Amino acid sequence: MSGWTIVASLPVILLGAAIWGLAVWLSWSHWKRRHFRSGIGLLEGLRIGIVALLVLTLLKPERVRRVERTEKPAVVILHDASASMTTMDTVVSNRAASRKGWVENALTNRFYEPLEAGSRIEIHAFARPVLSSGGLKSGAGGKLEEQSGERMSDLATAPSNSGVSEGVAEGTDLSLALENVLRQFDDLKGVILLSDGDWNLGESPAGVAARYRDRKAPVFAVAIGRETPLPDIAIEDVDAPSYGLLGEQISLPVRLRNDFSREVSTKLQLLDELESVAEDGRRALPTVLTEKEVLLPPKGELLEAVVWEPRKTGERNLRLRLVSEPGELLTDNNERSFSIRIRLETLQVLVVDSKPRWEYRYLRNALERDPGVRMHCVLFHPGLEMGAGRHYLPSFPGSKERIADYDVIFLGDVGAAPEQLKESDLKLIRGLVEQQAGGLVLLPGRGGFQKTLLNGPLADLIPVVLDQQKPEGIALQNESRLALSATGRGHWLTRFDAESQKNDELWRQLPGFYWSAAVEKSRPGSEVLAVHSAMRNSWGRIPLLVTRFFGNGKVLFMGTDSAWRWRRGVEDKYHYRFWSQIVRWMAHQRHLSKSEGIRLNWTPEAAEVGDKIHLHASVADPSGYPAQSGRVLAYVDSPSGHSEKIEFAPLKGGWGVFAAVFQPQETGKHQITIQAEEHGRQLRTTLPVTRPLLEKIGQPVNRRALREIASISRGQLAGTEELDTVVSALQSMPEPALREIRLRLWANPWWGGFLLSMLALYWGGRKLIGLV
Repeated sequence: MSGWTIVASLPVILLGAAIWGLAVWLSWSHWKRRHFRSGIGLLEGLRIGIVALLVLTLLKPERVRRVERTEKPAVVILHDASASMTTMDTVVSNRAASRKGWVENALTNRFYEPLEAGSRIEIHAFARPVLSSGGLKSGAGGKLEEQSGERMSDLATAPSNSGVSEGVAEGTDLSLALENVLRQFDDLKGVILLSDGDWNLGESPAGVAARYRDRKAPVFAVAIGRETPLPDIAIEDVDAPSYGLLGEQISLPVRLRNDFSREVSTKLQLLDELESVAEDGRRALPTVLTEKEVLLPPKGELLEAVVWEPRKTGERNLRLRLVSEPGELLTDNNERSFSIRIRLETLQVLVVDSKPRWEYRYLRNALERDPGVRMHCVLFHPGLEMGAGRHYLPSFPGSKERIADYDVIFLGDVGAAPEQLKESDLKLIRGLVEQQAGGLVLLPGRGGFQKTLLNGPLADLIPVVLDQQKPEGIALQNESRLALSATGRGHWLTRFDAESQKNDELWRQLPGFYWSAAVEKSRPGSEVLAVHSAMRNSWGRIPLLVTRFFGNGKVLFMGTDSAWRWRRGVEDKYHYRFWSQIVRWMAHQRHLSKSEGIRLNWTPEAAEVGDKIHLHASVADPSGYPAQSGRVLAYVDSPSGHSEKIEFAPLKGGWGVFAAVFQPQETGKHQITIQAEEHGRQLRTTLPVTRPLLEKIGQPVNRRALREIASISRGQLAGTEELDTVVSALQSMPEPALREIRLRLWANPWWGGFLLSMLALYWGGRKLIGLV
């Protein structure tokens, strides 16, 4: 059935008729004044016709064609195939089953059979996989393509120790799944959504639910799973560095979760994945490198850290394991595997001060005796000769090529003053931190020389706001101590013991100080690790141990001069360890990857699929000076064999730093080759890329999201025991209305072009007969 209709209201129709009548009268009058010339008559007739067409367009005519259905309307059963559906919290035939198992049982039993009499049943699974080294990918529509020859339905839901196995659907996009159904089916009667509601990708499904309401195709959501978490403990996240140094104590921050309603005391173990073979030929269990007791709070999370000191170099495949708790129903999420490269590096450190105060002397000793550090000193001695002797420099390294060798610079009680640092020296320090990913440690003293840094090149780097009225700091009558902040208690720099409680107690027992810098507050973007135990102002406790990221590097402010006193009773145990950790933490980024004359670092270090990874390559020319020109290219080979060429852009400043951005689209180890052919430099390295763990097994069903979808689309929310009511509700629904195909003449570009051509013809006719 088809026909024409007019959308305009009656007042608009009357207005159109009046306009057309006025046009007819004007044309008649004009023809009459021209003595009824035939040419004028044709032209005026054309004008009347054009006005009639314009008036018709104003009335919004539409040709409506109603398409009669030749087949039954579609009822789509949309079921979730993501990893969260492997959670074992449903019941099938009086036995525990996974959510996926419940769906498979319901489909096998053809719960939808009563609907087949009046509807066409379409069954579709949805999941959101990513490209990985296993060969699984998805397009924009979320459809799986088979590359490896395996069944995608099996791959999409296979569990793993990490919660999501290689090639497994990593997220749930409810909005996209529902939108694809709308696009595919014009005769949609309704949708039965079988899901746990755990959407973690894409837009909110509320928007597409409104489109279902407009189509009069309701969504009947069936919530599959428990509304409370299963009794479970899990490793949520591990923030492991990509490399570590031999002999260094490597901290592995980890986030743990406890879904029990009680405290859980268990062990967190670090295992070596390299399995050994026993004498009887059987494979021995993985070696436990270290372990620690952890006490997980009920229904909460805990941030912990495992400290490990490697004894040999090379690639190490490690695994963190949380010993399972009696009564725990899920154990797959108790382990997380990762890789780390152990290297032997010597870090270059420069210590600069004005006087040989106690802090300087003991810091110098600590760094000099550190086997992983090569230390140089610059001691100005204003009014006297420069400090001289072993490891002393006759002057500050005042050029880019000389200072670029240093990973960390310690600035003691020294500043921009006669016989001390020049402004050009401060600019070099800033460039080392900002562009070369170097570290800067600020150790003010009673001389107050660091006040001179507040208005110079280093002003932006200082992590705190200093009280300029008290440049010589604050002397104390009684001993005070550093008190760890909430951030400091979990930071690697302040870690003296792997046990959090023991570590806090150690800091409370450390000898205190009798002088501190006059600090007002920390600057925005800084992290306060420790504060004054007794002194406070209007901003709160005085921050004395503060860190700050600046450019590619790091800055640390230590507002006391008495760390050397920590040796009391224990000798070098904590004093040496503290400065050793600081040097390695600050130099870490500079040593991600390097070769002769070229160094590469990237942010974030622990990259995930889809991250924008900022690459910075520091290139030296054949003479060892920072490269000022030339092309720097990166060739990236992904695990699947795809190759990509990236061109770096030089950064301003003359430090030989070139920057680029790389956005990986698959997991695994990416092989990167950096080439600076003009300078004869090349570097090869590996950049591991992981997948964000979006799908979490054991989480409760998200009934709120499912309820919102059902409510907006005017459907229903049901539980697994109410599946029959969903089928009955769909049976009682009326048949979908006939589909209408509308040709909107008033909005058709071809119609607009036709009107324009008619106007052009009219104007040309007027010129032809001499009216223009």
